[in-house]
Amino acid sequence: MSKPEYDICVIGGGAGGLVVAAGGATLGARVILIEKNRLGGDCLHYGCVPSKTLLHSARVAQTLRDADRHGIPAAQPEVRIDRVMSRVRAVIGAIEVHDSPERFRGLGVEVVFGAGRFVSPTRFEVEGRTITARAFVIATGSRPAIPTVPGLDATPHLTNENLFSLSEQVDHLLVMGGGPIGLEMAQAFRRLGSQVSLLERSPQVLPREDADLAAVVAERLSREGVRLLCNSTAARVEGQAGDIRLGYEDGEGQAHTLHGSHLLVAAGRKANVEGLGLDQAGVELEQGRIKTDRRLRSSNRAIYACGDVTGPYQFTHMAEHQAGVILRNVIFRLPARVEQRAVPWCTFTDPELARVGLSGQEARQRDIPHRVYTFPFEDIDRAQAEGETAGMAKIVTDPKGRLLGAALAGPHAGELIHEYTLAIARGMKAADLSSVIHIYPTLAQINRRVADQRLKERLTPARKKWIQRLFRLRGS
Repeated sequence: MSKPEYDICVIGGGAGGLVVAAGGATLGARVILIEKNRLGGDCLHYGCVPSKTLLHSARVAQTLRDADRHGIPAAQPEVRIDRVMSRVRAVIGAIEVHDSPERFRGLGVEVVFGAGRFVSPTRFEVEGRTITARAFVIATGSRPAIPTVPGLDATPHLTNENLFSLSEQVDHLLVMGGGPIGLEMAQAFRRLGSQVSLLERSPQVLPREDADLAAVVAERLSREGVRLLCNSTAARVEGQAGDIRLGYEDGEGQAHTLHGSHLLVAAGRKANVEGLGLDQAGVELEQGRIKTDRRLRSSNRAIYACGDVTGPYQFTHMAEHQAGVILRNVIFRLPARVEQRAVPWCTFTDPELARVGLSGQEARQRDIPHRVYTFPFEDIDRAQAEGETAGMAKIVTDPKGRLLGAALAGPHAGELIHEYTLAIARGMKAADLSSVIHIYPTLAQINRRVADQRLKERLTPARKKWIQRLFRLRGS
């Protein structure tokens, strides 16, 4: 039997696939990268980069409106969506050079564009070629999931894949879905001058998060004029460009209709597994995604998967982490395993909501013994100075104080969460955070202050009396 032609064959040029390809080639492996469209994946072209760029422009507009809160005369911004989207495309272009085929070829990666499929457990065909490799890595990503709603397929609608190509003003944006994408874009377009109505079938927006934290975000969006309709289910969609009608039922079964100019569908993601010949390769699926073990091996041990195509966390940073796990397994043949406990994420609304580990709700549902501690941003001096006092920090510990989870709803939550991520990954306790010096005045002080709540809880009246007697203290 002849030796495989390549050490690694990467299928998919998104975040995970690019890390595997670049890392493998840098370490001396012979790598081929196969991509159907263009390098960079969803994150660069349709996801993280354009959405955060749009959010920043929207925040600038809102800052002008709110300037009087900071002693500066307020101004009503004149927003042109074509200019905003032009900036979005410029930012994509500035980053895109790092994901260019030329750069990867310069690293020694063979880059092939085309749609391919497995024809056996050990062979992949693309553009008339048969590729053999010691290890295959499937990193084909995901796409917007389109719900089965009568009339939706015949009605013009937006997803994250075409939203950033808009050039016309959006008078009234209807949003289906109250998850991170739906909320971020709802707030962005509201701040850019659109009317916005959002439909969410769960009792709250951001249903994966604790209700008190999600309420911080919901309150801000509502105050800015976003109409949030929770406990509501889409029943039908009809209309044409510029005139969309979205029928829905509320929690009491009453029928209503929303009228808007544009419709954004943000109802989750679906893994790209079609047309890959996975049945020929002996690769099993589970709930529509590639089933892998903790080493990210599929049911065919020579085929790995990373990123959205395997999940369960569909984040760019998780795809990059998984790519590193695959490299350690394939190149160094170490039994590296994917992290499952300390995985952070953030919804980039204003205020942001970030979490790592267990939420209070999850701890209750799993009947895990735990304690919950909170601390408000309004008691952090830096938050007062900047006028960003909405929200709180929350930690979940076991009875001995070991951190099980943490979350923040407030300013720069996506930055502040990383201290907790490290603490949880290293098995630290709340007392460890309390003992670390935090710069004053910073927002990061909230991480110590919320941990201090556990120490204060332990100082019961009986314990205080014991300390007074032991150390001969004379306080009341």
